[in-house]
Amino acid sequence: MDTQLAPRVRLHVEDSGGPGRPVVLIHGWPLSGAAWAPQVAALQDAGYRVISYDRRGFGRSDKPETGYDYDTLAADLAGLLEDLDLRDVTLVGFSMGGGEVARYLSTQDKGRLHSVAFASAVPPYMMRSQDNPEGPLTKDAVEEMEEGLRADRAGFFRQFARDFYTAEGRLCVPEEALRNAVALCEQSDQTAALACMEAFGTTDFREDLRHVDLPVLVIHGSSDGIVPIEGSGERIHVMVPGSSLQVIEGAPHGCNVSHPKEFNRALLQFLAL
Repeated sequence: MDTQLAPRVRLHVEDSGGPGRPVVLIHGWPLSGAAWAPQVAALQDAGYRVISYDRRGFGRSDKPETGYDYDTLAADLAGLLEDLDLRDVTLVGFSMGGGEVARYLSTQDKGRLHSVAFASAVPPYMMRSQDNPEGPLTKDAVEEMEEGLRADRAGFFRQFARDFYTAEGRLCVPEEALRNAVALCEQSDQTAALACMEAFGTTDFREDLRHVDLPVLVIHGSSDGIVPIEGSGERIHVMVPGSSLQVIEGAPHGCNVSHPKEFNRALLQFLAL
């Protein structure tokens, strides 16, 4: 289905319509909601209503020229919850999607939420700086990524997808899963991909996380080479009192696909609380 949201973008939404509490899955960059396939089936089997969607500019959603800052992306998410009148919701944000969760918590109606989960997520702040020395991303690395995406989009996505699922030099998914990931990357709009790259790399979520007063799960692979756990997952856990940290040993960034049993077990245990 499609849902029409202010500010006038049409998001592609998959809604299982199940009988249980709603779980909204927010995908990582530069994929689409289809990247959640290993979780959708498990959550449906457990009785949850599962909603995934393609972020603006990605997958089958509208691809406008603007609106790729986190305030707008969080407003898109809020519009989806309002359009579907979802309540008692668990938001699950993967990688870039964790930023939408964080920004939603500080700018939107938390009354619709039951809990949130950050999976391989970019908060609290990726960019390394004088006041953020733990940030795992440097300005040089951002410039290199941007240049690579501009110069050779297809080649960049092939390498990025491989890095996404590689841990300690070993590819952790079958080649078919790698090809599927590349195909999802290629559905992204170039303007959206570049703008969102800047957004997740440079947005500071430290203040947003101070607004968290809900149950929180943090899931992260111990061998994440894209968003290292030391600079992100572990820091979220420290910054959010009472949060639960589930580390998937030996898992890469794309741990929901490479280690679906461990990922789904941690998520389902959290949802049952």
